[in-house]
Amino acid sequence: MKEKINRLFDEIRAWAPASKEDVEALRIQYLSKKGVITELFADFKQVSAEEKRELGKMLNDLKNAAQDKLNELKSQFDVAKESESLDLTRSASAVHLGTRHPLTLVKNEIIEIFSRLGFTVAEGPEIEDDWHVFGALNFPPEHPARDMQDTFFIEKAPDILLRTHTSSVQSHVMTTQKPPIRVLCPGRVYRNEAISYRAHCFFHQVEGLYIDKNVSFADLKQALLYFAKEIFGEDTRIRLRPSYFPFTEPSAEMDISCNICGGKGCNFCKHTGWVEILGCGMVDPNVLEACGIDSKVYSGYAFGMGVERITNLKYRVKDLRMFSENDLRFLNQFESTL
Repeated sequence: MKEKINRLFDEIRAWAPASKEDVEALRIQYLSKKGVITELFADFKQVSAEEKRELGKMLNDLKNAAQDKLNELKSQFDVAKESESLDLTRSASAVHLGTRHPLTLVKNEIIEIFSRLGFTVAEGPEIEDDWHVFGALNFPPEHPARDMQDTFFIEKAPDILLRTHTSSVQSHVMTTQKPPIRVLCPGRVYRNEAISYRAHCFFHQVEGLYIDKNVSFADLKQALLYFAKEIFGEDTRIRLRPSYFPFTEPSAEMDISCNICGGKGCNFCKHTGWVEILGCGMVDPNVLEACGIDSKVYSGYAFGMGVERITNLKYRVKDLRMFSENDLRFLNQFESTL
């Protein structure tokens, strides 16, 4: 038995497993209930009394040596695996994941809703010429929106300005594409206004345009009703009030039933039960003709909404300035929002 124990000592010292699974196989072979070392302890009962003291110590040393060797090999593979997954370029401090800006979240939701109706996204420049922003959209030369009080004009270039609405993108689309046209135009716009909790010199719009044969006001109403129910809830109701826009005729403003009080009346809706969210109407024939579309063959509707306005209603943010101040205390509230 002494020779067998010494031979096992040599085997343990020579262990060189290639994987963690091999280490487990060695444990089973030597230290399991039917392992080699366990069998030696069973044979130990037959050893003479004179040899028991010496062989008993050798057996215990053999078992401890085998267990220590297995633990050492196991820890080596654990360290190797950990080092393989360690990113040495990673910052020592914790990296906090951000989230999309609330305006981006709402803009993407608006785009996704109208994409189900067949609208595709069209974009255009923020620095525009007078014709695409005003002339093509039936703004007369004396219209107040052309005045310096409302529009940022580029110095020494009176016909170049920062767009005041994303309708300028619609002008580009109508002059470069043939009907049917069904586009959504999101983007940032600029107006020379005093900054306050309810107004800013820049904000974001999403405008839609649909031109085809036999497009009616009923088509417009149905599309807007679908949008309102999808973004504010199935119980949302809408109403359309007559209004005026140079590029649509007839024109309307759309209200939704207050999503805070459910239309019963509260401070938010000024106890009317309704909140205005967008302007819309049928595309004026003059606009179609100016862009090279035959108004006797085609008709269309257009609508436009402020993304900040929709975000205010959806998340109940009362101060527009919070959207551009980059205050993490405000932005972190949207971490769990997709």
